[in-house]
Amino acid sequence: MTSKTEQATPPSAGPGPVEKDIWETIGRLARRFDAHDDARGLDQAEQWTLQVLKIAEETGEASQAVIGARGTNPRKGDSHTWQDVHAEVADVIITGMVALARMRPDDAEQYLQRQLAAKAAKFLPAVSAADRPSPGETA
Repeated sequence: MTSKTEQATPPSAGPGPVEKDIWETIGRLARRFDAHDDARGLDQAEQWTLQVLKIAEETGEASQAVIGARGTNPRKGDSHTWQDVHAEVADVIITGMVALARMRPDDAEQYLQRQLAAKAAKFLPAVSAADRPSPGETA
């Protein structure tokens, strides 16, 4: 959890490099957590279960940050900022991507693209080729 007194933006010089390809970094994190859980003797189902529970934990932290940003808890008042909420939402997304990469190490990126396309098809109007900007043209 990030509190109002803590910095919500990650420091510029972190402990490990982040690759230009976000999925490379996610894959490295997934392999790191797999190795840690393997060393603890956890089977695959236990690892996946705990990783999904981690998503729920991070979602709870994001919810807590929203409550703090809105000041709706009379005991705590304005305990968070919207910047804290942004950081917690990013944690949820990263944790979800790591979970997917742990469960589908060979095709997590492609699987997510397919799932996004399916969801987008339900909620976004179809765009015809005539409506799409041509290369080099801004939308």
